[in-house]
This record gives sequence, structure tokens and C-alpha cells, in this order.
Amino acid sequence: MRAALTETASEGAIGQFALNLRPLLMQPPVKGFVTMGLDPGYRMGCKVAVVDGTGKVLDTAVVYPTHGERQKAEAIRTLSALIKKHQVKHIAIGNGTASRETEQMTVELIASLGKGAGVSYAIVNEAGASVYSASKLAAAEFPEYDVNLRSAVSIARRLQDPLAELVKIDPKSIGVGQYQHDMPEKRLSEALDGVVEDCVNAVGVDVNTASAPLLARVSGLNAGVAANVVKYREENGRFTSRKQILKVPKLGAKAFEQCAGFLRVPESKEVLDNTAVHPESYAAAQKLLSLCGYTEEDVRRGNLGHLMERLHGYGEERAAQACGVGLPTLFDVCAELKRPGRDPRDELPAPVLRTDVMEIKDLKPGMELKGTVRNVIDFGAFVDIGVHQDGLVHISEISDRFIRHPSEVLSVGDVVTVWVKEVDERKGRISLTMKRPR
Repeated sequence: MRAALTETASEGAIGQFALNLRPLLMQPPVKGFVTMGLDPGYRMGCKVAVVDGTGKVLDTAVVYPTHGERQKAEAIRTLSALIKKHQVKHIAIGNGTASRETEQMTVELIASLGKGAGVSYAIVNEAGASVYSASKLAAAEFPEYDVNLRSAVSIARRLQDPLAELVKIDPKSIGVGQYQHDMPEKRLSEALDGVVEDCVNAVGVDVNTASAPLLARVSGLNAGVAANVVKYREENGRFTSRKQILKVPKLGAKAFEQCAGFLRVPESKEVLDNTAVHPESYAAAQKLLSLCGYTEEDVRRGNLGHLMERLHGYGEERAAQACGVGLPTLFDVCAELKRPGRDPRDELPAPVLRTDVMEIKDLKPGMELKGTVRNVIDFGAFVDIGVHQDGLVHISEISDRFIRHPSEVLSVGDVVTVWVKEVDERKGRISLTMKRPR
């Protein structure tokens, strides 16, 4: 009986861990901007990496802002020069050791650049970055950089595309739950790997830019075939159609059938190749366009604003029968045609980007703040509100209605509005509430 109860509790903990991991992977990306990653540290200094909008490393450096005022001023000069040289838009700061001091230095840096520079920063969860930077994968990806600089690159990329970067790390090393070491390792790995694969497939993968670790998480592909996709791309140039993917060694018809709908080819002349519509449903999509008086050129130009009205006028069931698909598939095809290449993460609240910082002494009871949920645990949730110490929202302060667990309302990565309830500056404790003060 006791063993059964223990197993049930373990399964519940694994499920909670998986629930916490999903929103972390699905955080909205900040794509297309040159980003500077800062991996804070005391003795070894703050490691710096500048990456372009695609994640390519442009520059690296090491500064020592915690070694005294003179060194901090020198760090600001060095980082300012890098920002101006590469037109950096965002700064990603790891939330580990010396994060608070590095954040304060960054605020001074942004102020020295002036408001016209338009530079902002965000605190990034660096859990697992050290594991990745010391891995064989990181060594193969960045053989010219030492372990510390690789970590800074990972932090910068986590702001640009959290999912693409976090898939390179063992999910157990990301650390978003409780009692992790008390869980059956095999069962935990299976559950977390399933979450990662689900997230990758839900977002879709650009076959011309994705790394091998990201491709390996796509249904139907494994590490070996993913490596072959990258190798084929390097040797033959960008893919120009989904059909071309069949030319990749060891990627057969069965694997293609499983993975095709999750791989995007933006460069293809066939607009459907950049959607989640599977090649098997292309004929149905084209028939639907014809029935509603549209063409593929309308899809490219985004001129399908009245698609659902026309479909309703024609009759959904009648159209589904004419296209040879079921109603659920028909509606999925409609959604993809209206927004080809869409990223479901774009519909979520964007990361909190800041230009200034507060200290715990600045907090006053009743103060309203925006924050990001960093962890969801049994008794509440920890929220980053721009102060070095995360604030705790106790489970009793999360909702006006009764909830059994914080995960019923909150997920890691959620952007929430909170109010300061109590502050203990001496102990560094911040109590928050999500209940609007009356």
C-alpha cells in the first residue's frame, strides 16, 4: 500500500515537473536582433558574447565589473564599444552568481548610452547553461571558445529563441521542479523528453536554420538523421522544397511521413511548405482555396481575411466532404493558410525587457509591478520583479478562488501583475500577492 502511494506521489511530481518545463520551452522568442549575453561571475569575471539575429557569434570578451569601481568603469567602456560596433539591441543577463551586480552595471551602461540607443535588458534563467557549455555538443559547436564563453553564447541565444537553445540541454538539468532526485530517473527522462518533443513539433522547425539537436527532437528524426540533414544542407545549400528533404541519406519515406508537417521551408516556391499543413493534405488545402475563391498568391500576401466567412457561406461540412478531409483537419488547414509560418509563441506575453533596476529597499507594500514567473512549487510561485531576489507569491495569494496547486493558475515564464505585500530587507524576503488590493 505504501509503495503504491509513493509511486502515485512520484508520478504526480513528475507530471508537475513536466508542466513547469513546457512553458519555459514555449517562452516567446526575441528574434532578429543582435543580442549580448552576459554570464556573471566574481573571481573569473563576467563573460560576454555578442550574437547576431541568427545566433551566430560576432564577438566575445571578459570584463570585471565586481572587482572595483575602476574595473566597473572599464567594463562599461568595453561593453559600450561592443554595443556600438555591432548595434546591439538587447542584453541577456544570466540569473546566477553576481547577477545583481551585473544587472546594476548594465543599468549604468544603458544610461551612459542615452535613450536614443534603444538598448534594453532581460534576466535570463541560466539553469543548465554550465552543463551545456561543458558538453561534447558545445565543444563541437564552439571549439574555438572556452567553456565560460560558450555559456555566455547560450545565455544570449536563450533570449533570442529559448526552445532552440534549451533542446541542447538534458531536460533534468533545467531545474524547474521539486524533489527531482527522488523521482525514478528513467520515468522522469521519458516524461521530459516527451514534453520537449511536443513543444518542438507544436512550434515547427525551419529546416534551413535548425541545429542538429533541434532537428533530432522532431517526430520521425533521430540524432543520426538530424546530423545528416545538417550535413546535406552544408554541402548542397539551403533546402528549396519539402520534397528535397527526401534526398537526405537515411531519411526514408516513413520518416518523411512523420516529420514533414513539422519542418518548415520558408525559401520554397510552394507556400504550403512553410506551414504545418502536411504534404498529404496539400490537395485538400488547394481545393479549399479554390472553393473559397482564393489562390496561393493570396496566401503569400496574407489576403485571406474573409476565408472563414466564405467557408461558412459555402458550408463547412460540404467543404470538408469536397476536400476529402474531416472538419478538424479542415479548420487546422484554414488556420495555417491564414497565417503561414506562424509561431504559436508569438501569441504569448513577450519577455519583460527593462532599462532600469530597483533595489529591495525601493519596494513598498501595495506597489504594483510586472514580473516573470521563474518557478512553480507546491506552496506558491517565485516571481522575478526586477530585484535581485525573486518574490514569493504564496498559494493563498494567487487567486481569489480556491486552488489545490499553483499550477492551476500559473506556469513558468508567465508574465504577471503582482503587488508587494511585505518586504524583509534584512533577510532578503519579498512577499507578493496577485490579488488586487481593495
